[in-house]
Amino acid sequence: MGPTINMAASLGAYIISDRGAGLSFKNRRDLEILYAGDPVMFNPYGVMLVNPAKHPAAKQAAGMRFIDWITGPAGQAAIAGYKINGEQLFFPSATK
Repeated sequence: MGPTINMAASLGAYIISDRGAGLSFKNRRDLEILYAGDPVMFNPYGVMLVNPAKHPAAKQAAGMRFIDWITGPAGQAAIAGYKINGEQLFFPSATK
C-alpha cells in the first residue's frame, strides 16, 4: 500500500486504503481520511484453529490458547489499544 499512498499523495488524488496502512505510512503529506465507519467498508479479520486431520503436527493446544486469548477480554483490549500517532487502527469485534 505504501507506494500507492505515496502516488496518491504526490498527485493529490483519492485512494481507497485500509486504516492501518493509511495511518502508518509517514509520507502522507496532506492526505486525510474522508470516509470511514460505513458497514459496507467492514473489513474483518478472523482466527481459526488448524484442522488436526489435515495438519496433525500443528500445535492444537497452543493454537486454542491463542484463540481464547485473542477473543477474550485481554486480547480484545490489546486490539483496541493498538494506536499509531494516537489513532486507533483496529476495532475488536469478538463475541463469546
